[in-house]
Amino acid sequence: MIIKQLQLGADKVFCYILACEESREAVVIDPCGGDAKVLTLIQELQLKPLFIVNTHFHPDHTCGNRAVKEASGAEIVMHEADELLLHDLNAKEYFDRLGFPTPPPVDRTVHDGDLLVFGKYSLSIIHTPGHSPGSICLYTEGNLFTGDSLFVGAAGRVDVPGGDFTTLIESLTAKIAVLPEETIIWPGHDYGDSITSTVGREKKENPYLGGEW
Repeated sequence: MIIKQLQLGADKVFCYILACEESREAVVIDPCGGDAKVLTLIQELQLKPLFIVNTHFHPDHTCGNRAVKEASGAEIVMHEADELLLHDLNAKEYFDRLGFPTPPPVDRTVHDGDLLVFGKYSLSIIHTPGHSPGSICLYTEGNLFTGDSLFVGAAGRVDVPGGDFTTLIESLTAKIAVLPEETIIWPGHDYGDSITSTVGREKKENPYLGGEW
């Protein structure tokens, strides 16, 4: 599998491009601006994006949706709970103040356990609410793309529309801590001391996943 990690924007957001080496079918996770870099890499690798998957609806992770969709025709995918929040007036007002463009409509909503197939690979949807009601992690081939649910050494904030601390901790404990310890963590922001981690390391060191405070 091809895995490319791009750090984009002032908030050190990570965008990921996953692709099948044979079919060149691809998935773009959280295109967060820096559209030229994302589109250039897609073109250089001769990829065919099928899906634009947002780990949650916050605009720092969705602001590149329109450019990637217009260039590739890929479907925009989001969990149903966050797709609903896109239409919530209070949430919209909150994020409009940050100055991000209005994202295009979602093409497909997903739920816990759904699969997105690209080439000979598939992404499994793991619903991890807490940072937002529809936050998801994406699992494939021993790799977990955690969005803002889990960072290296930390976890996503909950003082935003739809955030809830208790729900977040329950998600991390029930959905992530149970994965094999060698599972590679690919976070949604470059906020830690490394750009990747493992479930085993986070269970030992991350207080939100069972480590000591």
